[in-house]
Amino acid sequence: MALLFILLLAIPTFFICKWCLKKLDIGTPKNRNYIALCPTFILSPLCYIVIILIWIGSSSYYAKHEFSKLQWNTHPETRYTMTQDIIESEMFIGKTKAEIADVLGSDYYVYNENHISYTLGVLPGLFNIDPQVLDLYFKQGKVVRVSQHES
Repeated sequence: MALLFILLLAIPTFFICKWCLKKLDIGTPKNRNYIALCPTFILSPLCYIVIILIWIGSSSYYAKHEFSKLQWNTHPETRYTMTQDIIESEMFIGKTKAEIADVLGSDYYVYNENHISYTLGVLPGLFNIDPQVLDLYFKQGKVVRVSQHES
């Protein structure tokens, strides 16, 4: 399948190379076909790779938003869009579990008395199947660190 796609890219690439050779007055009309084959063999796979990289990049993009309590509670499957704001702003550092539960809700998982986590949803991406988790770590009852990881 990949070979077929490269060949489909090679045909217009060949004619573009041939046209460029004519404009640059390289070679004679008889040997331009042979001269155009070399850049065609190089550029066609490169174009194929670039198309694949663009597709992979676009499939793993998602918009990042500022934290919104309403958005957090009504759309739990897209909470990951707000985690960068939560982590960078350090909005929960120094807060207690009760204060966190007032803002984020009580649907958290308890690992131990010093570690709770919230499910964030699955990040868009090519091979992403596991949900992301927001971890809150406590020391003496107050949040000291907030991080995100894949569960």
